[in-house]
Amino acid sequence: MRVSRADAGFQQWEALLRNRNKRQRARAFLVQGVRPINLAHEHGWRLPTLIYDAERPLSTWARAMLRRAEGDTVAMAPHLLRRLSDKEQEVPELVAVADMPADDLSRITVAPSFLGVAFDRPALPGNIGTLLRSVDAFGGAGTIITGHAADPYDPKAVRASTGSLFALPTVRTPSPHQVLAWRDALHAEGRRFTVIGTDENGTHDIADLDLTTPTLLVIGNETSGLSAAWRTGCDLIARIPIGGAASSLNAASAATVALYEAARQRRRSG
Repeated sequence: MRVSRADAGFQQWEALLRNRNKRQRARAFLVQGVRPINLAHEHGWRLPTLIYDAERPLSTWARAMLRRAEGDTVAMAPHLLRRLSDKEQEVPELVAVADMPADDLSRITVAPSFLGVAFDRPALPGNIGTLLRSVDAFGGAGTIITGHAADPYDPKAVRASTGSLFALPTVRTPSPHQVLAWRDALHAEGRRFTVIGTDENGTHDIADLDLTTPTLLVIGNETSGLSAAWRTGCDLIARIPIGGAASSLNAASAATVALYEAARQRRRSG
């Protein structure tokens, strides 16, 4: 297929970049960059469409991806391909359309080494992407986004994750209640884990807690912190001691510190 004008098909792809509601209705989003597209392919994400620059000599990588394509391949005029980029000055060599997986908590495996993160009502897609990257880096099993929140499939979140979105499950739930019901069901099966919230007024220092056991860390909204439902549902509330003039840590930074502490304890315990 070749696309040289902004026809109806092009407008549908452009909407995936800019319109959250249309992404959700289509259950699809756009992916750019060598590493994210490679990881999406390696982890079995369905890529129904690959769009490439019709006028540029393609790299060896891009040609190989197109040969492996299981769906449609589209040659697109560069002035249109630039409109599908989340960086206005660049014409991407290749853009993939990816299908969204189901928002099903069963996608997250709760094993004896379980370490997961729930992010409560994150407001910024970049913070979601940064957190996904940290969960991946420190051995997490998955991420849960709860409540009215930014979109993990927003291009800013996808880019900030540098491909980690595709390596681990990310599941959205309308509120903490679905997560707590999932926890209770797993506990009834004997698969227990501790739910630890993070808050500047927590009653325990994060380093004083045993994070070597199965754990779900809960990170609050960037402005208002943990919701009342999460405060009630957590087993413990931990603080990260800080100094200096800073009044608090960025939410994704706080998650990274907590995840690092869990990974450090687990390495030391063998």
